[in-house]
Amino acid sequence: MRYVILGSSAAGVNGAKEIRKLDPNGEIIMISKDETIYSRCILHHYMSRHRTMNRLRFVEGDFFERYRIKWVGGTEAIGLNAEKKEVYLSNGETVGYDKLLIGTGSNSFFPPIENMNKAKNVLGFRNIDDCIEIMEKIDKLDNIVIMGGGLVGVDALIGLIDSKKNLYLVEMQDRLLSIQLDKRAAKTYEDAFRRRGVNFYFGVGAQKLNLHEEDNIKSLTLSNGEEIPCELLIVTAGVRANIGFLKDSTIEVDKKGLIIDRSGRTNDSDVYGAGDVTGRGPIWPVAVKEGVIAGSNMVGVHREMTDFFTSKSTMNFFGIPTMSLGINEPLDSSYSVEIEEDIKGNYKKVIHKDGKIYGAILQGDLSYAGVLTQLIRENIDISKVKKPIFKIDYSDFFNITDNFEFSYE
Repeated sequence: MRYVILGSSAAGVNGAKEIRKLDPNGEIIMISKDETIYSRCILHHYMSRHRTMNRLRFVEGDFFERYRIKWVGGTEAIGLNAEKKEVYLSNGETVGYDKLLIGTGSNSFFPPIENMNKAKNVLGFRNIDDCIEIMEKIDKLDNIVIMGGGLVGVDALIGLIDSKKNLYLVEMQDRLLSIQLDKRAAKTYEDAFRRRGVNFYFGVGAQKLNLHEEDNIKSLTLSNGEEIPCELLIVTAGVRANIGFLKDSTIEVDKKGLIIDRSGRTNDSDVYGAGDVTGRGPIWPVAVKEGVIAGSNMVGVHREMTDFFTSKSTMNFFGIPTMSLGINEPLDSSYSVEIEEDIKGNYKKVIHKDGKIYGAILQGDLSYAGVLTQLIRENIDISKVKKPIFKIDYSDFFNITDNFEFSYE
């Protein structure tokens, strides 16, 4: 059996490991436009010079030998013929497969801002090439604007925080990390960044890049008419799935990305997908699990994705750990919200309805995370637990009756 994997990030690597575990003799070929395997989640450590390239790797030094994988780096897929089971590569080669895993990830989305197409010094922050180019440019300029206040935008800020440059972040929402955090938890990080000199512009978008005659950026005009200095614009406002090579194939995609079912399978029984290429769960833990599930099913061991929230995030900026799970605000008045905080800055919030937890935020003290995870994983009806929610411990729901239901006595 020949397994071909497109992509070498969380989904592809973990898919390959699972395939090798279940099929010791199959042929595995991993194809990636990257020259080496590295973690995109910690690129900011490389940009801040806290890690070398070798320390960005999240696999063993002998990964390819250990898992007997043929590595084809510096090459990307440019086409796919699912009927012939062939992948066409940018180096002119054609690779056949029995089972295919598409884990090609995503790229930065550059919105249609006036003058962006011709402006110099407009970059994304998705791969090592972006990171290196930013590092090469910042020594020659003073004013850097980051467009987008999600996780990637915050990572870019962290990577530049010690650069002694003037840093500005523009975000259309009213806070940092609006998908993960509520205003209370976001403010903790915003205040920490402000103390380091970062300037925030919330509730506005980027409207126009103002250029010098040489097309170098001079400033950025915001949607409210305000103009801020800008010599380098780092765009982190969104991503687009890398599905362009599927354009003329029979593999189904939609506006978000590759369409897969709970087993990772596409509309073709021999083609699977995982990770950011689906456009539906753009965080590392989801990509890992999707890769494992897809790899298992490619070998013929059926598994499905069931026991996790696709919106789970953990972060730790300035020594302030935070975990976010599910929704961060109630969707309507039918939801209940429980909050506990103290003078040390520890913050806990749980959103629930009819005994089911739909979202939570923990910031500072994360000791409740274990109980919280079990409550969700085991589908515990918290309305039956006779304690305040933040006082619940394992003994309150780990009594199981003969019919395998939980006893809350």
